[in-house]
Amino acid sequence: MSKLNKYMMVHNTPGVNCDEIQANWRKLAKVEAGTWIRTYFNEEKGIRYCIWLAKNEEILKDIFTEIGISWESIIQVEETVPDLWGEKWEEHLIKEATADTLGN
Repeated sequence: MSKLNKYMMVHNTPGVNCDEIQANWRKLAKVEAGTWIRTYFNEEKGIRYCIWLAKNEEILKDIFTEIGISWESIIQVEETVPDLWGEKWEEHLIKEATADTLGN
């Protein structure tokens, strides 16, 4: 199995309808060439930040073009390593676990 890379896709669609997003997720759930990991959303600005796994950027472009979902950018990303944060890492985890948006 070849290595999958992690990508962040930015979708800038102010005023997008929640029903439309749900319908798109149902389509994307059937995709085998890429794997959705998580989405962050700023409702006020209409921007979604989606994390995906795929072999390459072109596969994601093909998936979203075929389904008819627009994107602003696709960027290959890596996670930071907790050890680089030193003592602040535990503080970070506590803040993240108690964030108002957790689970919403």
